[in-house]
Amino acid sequence: MGDTRRKAQALRERGVLYMKADAAGKSAYSPDDYKDIINLPHHISSVHPQMSMESRAAQFSPFAALTGYEDAIKETGRLTEERIELEEDEMGGLDRKLRLLQERIGDRPEISVTYFRPDVRKKGGAYVTVTGRVRKIDLPGRSLVMEDGSRIAVEAVTGMEGGLFS
Repeated sequence: MGDTRRKAQALRERGVLYMKADAAGKSAYSPDDYKDIINLPHHISSVHPQMSMESRAAQFSPFAALTGYEDAIKETGRLTEERIELEEDEMGGLDRKLRLLQERIGDRPEISVTYFRPDVRKKGGAYVTVTGRVRKIDLPGRSLVMEDGSRIAVEAVTGMEGGLFS
């Protein structure tokens, strides 16, 4: 046992950091073990093409076994709101505001419109408020056309505010 320790200490002093023992626990690597191959040129295959740096890097990229799972969890956790049905008096108030807006459409009034936008993936949606100038009211299409070209369905509108209505 003492002889093995002395050999290990001698190897450590010569710069050998790793040792491997055989079944009897008596052998160790030495710097001379690779003397015959240490200065050989790097082998380049004549059969297989050399791997690009991009492909080499791809070998070490993280692996996602459940592709899309993270997105599905986020989608499930995303909250939507239920559409609220307006009362008769609220609908009457909106109707009056729409008529007033129709009368003054030539002035291109600036208003804030709150409307319900249905979610394309889930049941429900979100209430959105936009502020801008109304270009026209499309009666056949039942929508407000804003100056930026966006359209808001009249049925989706839940509120309108602006200096015009004061």
